[in-house]
Amino acid sequence: MIEVQNLSKHFGDKKAVDDISFVVNDGEILGFLGPNGAGKSTTMNILTGYISSTDGKAFIDGVDILENPIKAKKNIGYLPELPPLYMDMTVKEYLNFIYDLKKCKLPRVSHLKDICGLVKIEHVYNRIIRNLSKGYRQRVGLAQALVGNPPVLILDEPTVGLDPKQIIEIRSLIKRLGKNHTVILSSHILSEVQAVCDKIIVINEGKIVADDTETNLSDKLTGAHILNAKIEGEYDDIARAVLDIEGVEVCKQINERDGVLELRIESTEGTDIRRELFFEMAKINCPILEIKGAELSLEDIFLKLTIGEGSYDEEEEA
Repeated sequence: MIEVQNLSKHFGDKKAVDDISFVVNDGEILGFLGPNGAGKSTTMNILTGYISSTDGKAFIDGVDILENPIKAKKNIGYLPELPPLYMDMTVKEYLNFIYDLKKCKLPRVSHLKDICGLVKIEHVYNRIIRNLSKGYRQRVGLAQALVGNPPVLILDEPTVGLDPKQIIEIRSLIKRLGKNHTVILSSHILSEVQAVCDKIIVINEGKIVADDTETNLSDKLTGAHILNAKIEGEYDDIARAVLDIEGVEVCKQINERDGVLELRIESTEGTDIRRELFFEMAKINCPILEIKGAELSLEDIFLKLTIGEGSYDEEEEA
């Protein structure tokens, strides 16, 4: 649905976006991450046709955004970080104005009613936008992006200014929208990206440094499959049995309390030893009380990729 090919944008001598390429498939929710000044907003502005690229191409449903901007933009609903609201209009007047601006063909009354129900602004429909809280203005901004039911939604910081309850509601809405729309979500709230996105792209200094699922990024950047386990028994007996499992490289005691050992078990990359571990511990009568992966958190991944501790290239790892 969205394809970016060798996209670059220069502002004088500065390369805001430097030869990036990626694809977002139909029905996919993409999390677009990066530190301030990394090139996120520039990329999103190019995708929406707000600014032009220096080099490269961007396609929305197969349509080049520069060569046929009107046709491409009909497929896009865009919520910028600062919603494009007219403060002296009521919500009703504003959404009807957007409906006309987009030349929407869907039944006006029922379509706008459905959108207001989705973003929960029915009870402020006749209020002047200036008098709304920041959170409700954000909801109105999201509503305008949904007018015309575009197949592609580009959302830049969609939960800015919302209270915790509203944030949860908007996250749930984005998840539902992802079933029928292709969504690009830019956010500084990493837990938000983690909660709703199918795939993550991390951009740093104008270049893509990661393009994969959170789980795959964690596995690749961790470098080994790591388990944290709590097992009841004697360390020597447990360690001997664990190290006999094919693929296990390290079995290290982290803590011990009331006869329960906390262990860090490392195996070769791509090796899942959980079943073998269960059977080996059963043989020596040492019950496993807890076992969980020690994958990197999204925060760890973000810092590792943007502070210079490492980068991830799917093709290099293949």
